[in-house]
Amino acid sequence: MVESSARARIEILAVGYADSPSVAGTVGLVLDGDRVIVVDPGMVKSRSLILNPLERLGISPDDVTHVFVSHHHLDHTVNIALFREAEIVDFRTTRRDDQVNAHQGEGFKLGPNTTIWVTPGHTPQDASLVVDTAEGRHAFTHLWWRSDRTPDVDPYSTDPAELARNRQRLLDGVDVVIPGHGAPFRVR
Repeated sequence: MVESSARARIEILAVGYADSPSVAGTVGLVLDGDRVIVVDPGMVKSRSLILNPLERLGISPDDVTHVFVSHHHLDHTVNIALFREAEIVDFRTTRRDDQVNAHQGEGFKLGPNTTIWVTPGHTPQDASLVVDTAEGRHAFTHLWWRSDRTPDVDPYSTDPAELARNRQRLLDGVDVVIPGHGAPFRVR
């Protein structure tokens, strides 16, 4: 299984894309202390694109302690059920089996180095998972779709000004952005 360390570690299990009509979300893994967190296990061409990298890391689906969902679109949630033992976490709740519990939202800690930032923009219910690693501060987010920071104007956003404010917040506060449908990009 996973060993504890002073800083969290991130792996990208599947790099997403949004090339109509094909779409796949970027699926991530955070190892933070005793926490094994899968991020946005949504649509991919094959579930093996999520499960095989986990297996190579020595992690079974039942080892996953948490699933973080940046927002509730199917392309980011459809494979949650692969992780039967995990607690599901979004911008304001934790869910396990038939239990739903509220959490504080902004600043909620999923692990010693892993924190939720509530960042509405793509949807009003967006959150970013901010992870401190030895390589810097990373954010899994859907404030951007792709590595080239497109689309500039998100067609799903109901409040473009709020989207712009939260994009700037991340650009000011993290070193690496992991967008909803692309590879990570370095901010600075």
